[in-house]
Amino acid sequence: MKNESWLAIDTATDLASVAVGSADHVAAARAIRGARSHAAQIIPLIQDVLALAKLRLEQIRGVIVGDGPGSFTGLRIGWAAAKGLVQERHLPLIAIPSLLGAAHAAGVETAAACYDALRGQLFGAVFTFDGDRLITRVAPDLFTIPTLAVRARASPDLVVGDGAERYRETVVAWTGRAPVGLDALPPIAGSLLSLFRYDGARRAIEDPQAAEPVYGRPAEAQVKWEARYGRPLPNSSR
Repeated sequence: MKNESWLAIDTATDLASVAVGSADHVAAARAIRGARSHAAQIIPLIQDVLALAKLRLEQIRGVIVGDGPGSFTGLRIGWAAAKGLVQERHLPLIAIPSLLGAAHAAGVETAAACYDALRGQLFGAVFTFDGDRLITRVAPDLFTIPTLAVRARASPDLVVGDGAERYRETVVAWTGRAPVGLDALPPIAGSLLSLFRYDGARRAIEDPQAAEPVYGRPAEAQVKWEARYGRPLPNSSR
C-alpha cells in the first residue's frame, strides 16, 4: 500500500466519513453527519475528498470499507458504494472493523470504542496500539458498559463513540474520564487507511459481490419477522 492511494469509507454510525491516501499518509478526509442522508451524500463525499487530494478515481488502487458492527442501514450504504467502485474497476476490497477505526482515532495507547446499539446495549471493543503492533483486548461484540468493563479487566485510557456518550456517567465511573464523541475525533475513514499496516486489522474480501459487513446482530425488521413466523428469515445475514 505504500506510496499508493487507497479510498476508505466508513458508514457504521450517524457520522459517515471518507478518506484517501496510504497507510503512511492521509491525503484528504471528510465526515458528514446524518445517517438518513448517507445514501444521497456518499458519492458526492467521495468526489469531494478526491478533489481535495487532487486525485482521480482512476488513480485509486483499492478500497477499504468499515466492517461494522454498527447501523444496519449505514453499513449497507457504505458497502454498496465500496462494492460498486471495486467491481467497476476490478480493484481489491479490504474490510477493517469500524470500532477499531474509532479506537485508533482516539490517539491513545488503549482505547475502548462504543457504538449505540439501542435496546440498552452497545457495540463495544477495546484495543491497544503498541507501536505498529495491534492488541485486541476485547473483540467487537454486544455489551453494556458494565459487561464491557468486566471483560476488559483493566480500564482503557479513553472511551469513544456515541454509545459511550449515551452512558456517560457509567463510563466516568469505570475510567475516571469523560467519554469522547465521534465528532471530536479525526474522520474514522482516515484511521482505516492507517490501520492497513497492522497485522490482524484487515480482512481481504475475495468475493465482493457476496461479501457482507459484520452487522453485530440482525436488523430490527428481521427480528420482528422471525418472531412473527418462528423461523429464520430466508437468506438472512447474522
